[in-house]
Amino acid sequence: MAVAELSAPTCAKQGLGSSQLSYLSARTSSFRRLSFRPPRRTHSSRISCSVNQTAQTPVAVETEVPKSNKPECFGVFCLTYDLKAEEETKSWKKLINVAVSGAAGMISNHLLFKLASGQVFGHDQPIALKLLGSERSFQALEGVAMELEDSLFPLLREVQIGIDPYEVFQDVEWALLIGAKPRGPGMERAGLLDINGQIFAEQGKALNAVASRNVKVIVVGNPCNTNALICLKNAPDIPAKNFHALTRLDENRAKCQLALKAGVFYDKVSNMTIWGNHSTTQVPDFLNARINGLPVKEVITDHKWLEEEFTENVQKRGGVLIKKWGRSSAASTAVSIADAIRSLVTPTPEGDWFSSGVYTDGNPYGIAEGIVFSMPCRSKGDGDYELVKDVIFDDYLLKRLTKTEAELLAERRCVAHLIGGGVAYCDLPEDTMLPGEM
Repeated sequence: MAVAELSAPTCAKQGLGSSQLSYLSARTSSFRRLSFRPPRRTHSSRISCSVNQTAQTPVAVETEVPKSNKPECFGVFCLTYDLKAEEETKSWKKLINVAVSGAAGMISNHLLFKLASGQVFGHDQPIALKLLGSERSFQALEGVAMELEDSLFPLLREVQIGIDPYEVFQDVEWALLIGAKPRGPGMERAGLLDINGQIFAEQGKALNAVASRNVKVIVVGNPCNTNALICLKNAPDIPAKNFHALTRLDENRAKCQLALKAGVFYDKVSNMTIWGNHSTTQVPDFLNARINGLPVKEVITDHKWLEEEFTENVQKRGGVLIKKWGRSSAASTAVSIADAIRSLVTPTPEGDWFSSGVYTDGNPYGIAEGIVFSMPCRSKGDGDYELVKDVIFDDYLLKRLTKTEAELLAERRCVAHLIGGGVAYCDLPEDTMLPGEM
């Protein structure tokens, strides 16, 4: 439907305060108004609507492009909410800004609607979504924004789309970095590290320049551990502790496998840790995990299964899924991102913990510093975390931790030129790339 066909409130030149929702397209250095099927017009054209006027056919008004990057309302967002009035109440929280890269992809397609509906940050948390894509995916981003608009989420106060991270990341408090280049035919892992590393170096610089000083960053694009390292090294003004590499899907898969073997529902499995890299060297820790409060090795007495089949099932689950379905996991990845966020904004249940790839400086386990390594964490629900100290190790676990640590140190050498570490060289011991990265 073209703009001229819409039956909507009279449109006129107007400003917008923080009290209204917006749907903003940030393409290059100026913002462009979106419509369901935008007619050809110059960037100086815009249509802005007010609910307080009589419904008529919209009329385009020629104005200068605003110099400010402040969002302006569009369509249904102008008609529905008054954020200023909402902020004066005590029943709702202050609006939070959440950026998502790779926003036109399959993972985001599942995740965005969870975020907008309140399933992640809570049903009293208004949210602004700032969606980052590429020139090639921009039209798809417009479609994503239209679907969000049509869904009428009460908590969704603003949607902004763009291809410039310096605009999209402005003032964000959460950055979910999903977009990354997939591994192509014949591409060596070192090549993928370099290509995606450059993407995450640039996004780290953008976050450092314009995001909230306490922004929380979850890196999903693979190889996510080293991409997170690159990102944090290029954002020196943001605490390194605020950067996470997603290993929650691996944790969820491990819990499922243990529950199936023990014949219990998966909510009976707790204290599950994924150690190390998000690769086939990852270490699902059955030594410290519990089922119904008991050590796993007391419930599952087939220790050979734990050491061999269980570990391999978790490491290669994604590859099996691809063979069955013909594509990598998207919905379960989106669920795991939501789980990872909730683990940081909700107090961890007493005695339990969760897995996240975090910066190793100061860790109590003797793991090499200066890498992003998945470890057990607890949170008070304030977005921060602390590492769990009451874990035990045996020779089996230590041997595998050493292997995944060595791989991450080798990956760090591969991207030294992107993290201020001098000349890069790659001596990756083997190709341990997860199937979903190809």
